[in-house]
Amino acid sequence: MLRRTQGARPGSDEPGWAEPDHHAIGRSRGGLTTKLHLLTDGQGRPLVLLLTPGNVNDCPTFPQLIAGLRVAKPGPGRPRTRPNHVLGDKGYSSRANRELLRRRGIPHTIPEPRDQQANRARRGSRGGRPVGFDKKRYQRRNVVERGFNQLKAWRGIASRTDKHAINYRGGITFRATLAWIS
Repeated sequence: MLRRTQGARPGSDEPGWAEPDHHAIGRSRGGLTTKLHLLTDGQGRPLVLLLTPGNVNDCPTFPQLIAGLRVAKPGPGRPRTRPNHVLGDKGYSSRANRELLRRRGIPHTIPEPRDQQANRARRGSRGGRPVGFDKKRYQRRNVVERGFNQLKAWRGIASRTDKHAINYRGGITFRATLAWIS
C-alpha cells in the first residue's frame, strides 16, 4: 500500500509519496501480480483506490478503504465519510467488516460464503443469526464490476507494465479522473 508522509502534496516533486518496498507486487496463483481494491459510487466512478500485492486478501483492506472515503458536498461543510449503502462481494465477508459497518451505521449487502454459513450452522445457537441478504439490491453490484472494467480497459493498467507502484497508481488515478470527467 502506498503511504503518505507528513507535509507533502500529491503530484509534487518533494518527497512525500513513499514507494513501498514490495512495489505492490506479490506472488499469487497467476504469478507476480498486483491487486487493486476499489470503492465506487452508484455509477461505477472510483472514489477510493488501494494497491496491494496480489497475495493480499480483500478482508484486511476493507477498513482502509472505508477510512479513505471522502465525498465533497456541493456546498460548504465537511465531506461525507459514510456511504448510503455498501455492496461487497464474498471477499469482504467477515465479522470484523460487518461489525465496522454496523458501528458506523452503514447498511450493507455482502453475501456470506458457504464455509462461513457451515461454520455458523455447526456452532448452533452460539453461531449467531444468518446475515441479512437482499438479492434484489445485490444485483446492482455489477456497477462496481463495470467500474473495474472501465479502469482496466487501458492496457497499461490491466497488464501492470510499470515497475514502480507510484507510477502504476498515477496511471490508475489518471484513468479514474477521466471516468469522472466523461
